[in-house]
Amino acid sequence: MTPDVDTPADVKIGVPAAKPARQPSRLSRLGRPALVLAACAALAGGGYYAWQIWFAQDSSANPVLTAVATRGNLEDTVTATGTLQPKDYVDVGTQVSGQLKTLHVDIGAIVKAKDLLAEIDPSVYQAKVDGDQAQLLNLQAQLADKQAQLVLANLQLTRQQNMTRDEATTADALQSAEAAQKSAIAQVDAVKAQIQQTGSILRGDEANLGYTKIYAPIAGTVVSQAAKLGQTLNANQQAPIVMRIADLSTMTVEAQVSEADVPKLHVGMNVYFTTLGGDNRRYYGKLRQVPPTPTVVNNVVLYDALFDVANPDQVLMTQMTAQVFFVASSAKDAVLVPLTALRPVEVEARPRVPRVPGAGAADGTARSGGAGVAPGAARAGGAQKATGADARGQFANGRALVSVVDAAGNTVAREVKVGVMNRVSAQILSGLEPGEKVVIGTKAPATAAPAQTSSSLVPAAAKAGGRP
Repeated sequence: MTPDVDTPADVKIGVPAAKPARQPSRLSRLGRPALVLAACAALAGGGYYAWQIWFAQDSSANPVLTAVATRGNLEDTVTATGTLQPKDYVDVGTQVSGQLKTLHVDIGAIVKAKDLLAEIDPSVYQAKVDGDQAQLLNLQAQLADKQAQLVLANLQLTRQQNMTRDEATTADALQSAEAAQKSAIAQVDAVKAQIQQTGSILRGDEANLGYTKIYAPIAGTVVSQAAKLGQTLNANQQAPIVMRIADLSTMTVEAQVSEADVPKLHVGMNVYFTTLGGDNRRYYGKLRQVPPTPTVVNNVVLYDALFDVANPDQVLMTQMTAQVFFVASSAKDAVLVPLTALRPVEVEARPRVPRVPGAGAADGTARSGGAGVAPGAARAGGAQKATGADARGQFANGRALVSVVDAAGNTVAREVKVGVMNRVSAQILSGLEPGEKVVIGTKAPATAAPAQTSSSLVPAAAKAGGRP
C-alpha cells in the first residue's frame, strides 16, 4: 500500500518532487523584507550623497594655502642692466699730421708705458729742425761779431775819456764814442733775443719731430685700432685716434638705474653682477658714484651707477652685458616666510566675520577667510595681504600678523617682528619658528560635478531629494 505523503515515513524516504516545490515559497517569504531593507539603504545612501553634493557645506570646498617657515638667506636688491668698460683707458692719437709710416703693435698686444707704438713720416719735421738749427748757428755767429764790436766801442770810449781829462780831444769825439758803445750793446742784446726766439722755434719743431713717434702713455692692452698703416692723418682740425690702450685689470660697470630706484642707492653699498654665459658666477664691488646727469631713453629717465671690480684673470671684457644687483639690505640664516603671509596689525581691529553653519575654525572666525583673518584678508584675492612694492610701507614699523596653522589644523593669528623684505619673502625676527605653517591665501571654490557621473544611484537620489 502506498504510504501517505504526510507521514514521517514519507519524510525519511523522501519524495524528491515535493520538497523543491515548498522551498521557493519559504525563500520568497523571508527574502522580500531583506530586499526592501537593501533598497531603502541604497536610497538613503544615495540621498545623503546627493545632499552632500547639493546642500551640505563642504569643509574642504575652500581650503587655505599654507607655507612652511624655513631658514635661509634673504636679500632686498635693486636690479639693473649695465655694461662693462675698463676703468682706465687712453685713446692714443697723434699731435702732428702726416702719413702713418709704421705700426709696431697689433690689437690685443700688451704694452708697457713709453713703449713705441707707431711712427709718422718725419721728413717735413726733420727739415724744419735742421733749418732752425742752421738759423741758430747764424745768430750765434752774429752775436760773436756784435760782441767784438762792443769790445772795440768800449776801448774807444775809454780812450776818449782819458784824452778829455788831458784836454787832448774835443767833446764831439767823446760823445761819438759814447754813442758807438751804447749802439754796440744794443746790437748784442738784439742778437741774443733773436737767438732765444730761434731756440724756441727749434724746441717746438723738435717736439713735433718727436711727436712723429707715438709712445704708450700707460701700461695696458691695445683694445682697438682706428688708423691703418699708410693712412694720412690730419691733426690740424682734431687729434686723430690711432688706437686705444686700456688697463683691463680693473673694470667699471656702468649700470642704468630707473629714477624710481635711484633713492634706494647710496655710495659704498654692496653690489654684485653676473654676465651672460658666466655660469652664474658673481662679481662683487661697492657703488662708487651716481652721476647727477641722467640719460633719457624713450621718455624713460635712467641714471648711471658706477662701481669697479677686479679683473686679474681678464675674464671680463669690454662691452659685456651685466645683470646688476644693488644690495639694499640682507639677512643670513634667517627665518623666512612668503610675503603674502603677512598682514598689517591694524587689520585685526576690524570686525570679524560672524560664524555660519559649517564654519569649523577654532578661533571662531569664518572658515572661508583662512584662519582667523579679518574680512578684507579673508577674500580669496587676499586684498589685505602685502605684496610687492607696498610691503615696505605697510611693515615699516617692523610689526605684522601671520596666521599659524597648528597640528590639529586650527589657525591662530600671531604678531611677529619683520626684518628684511623683498618682493617675494620676508625675514621674521621673532614670533615664529622654522617648520611652522602659515596661511598664505585660499583656493578658489571648485564647481560641483554633475551627480550622474558619480554612480548609478545618484540620479535616483537626486530625484528623491529634489535639486533646488
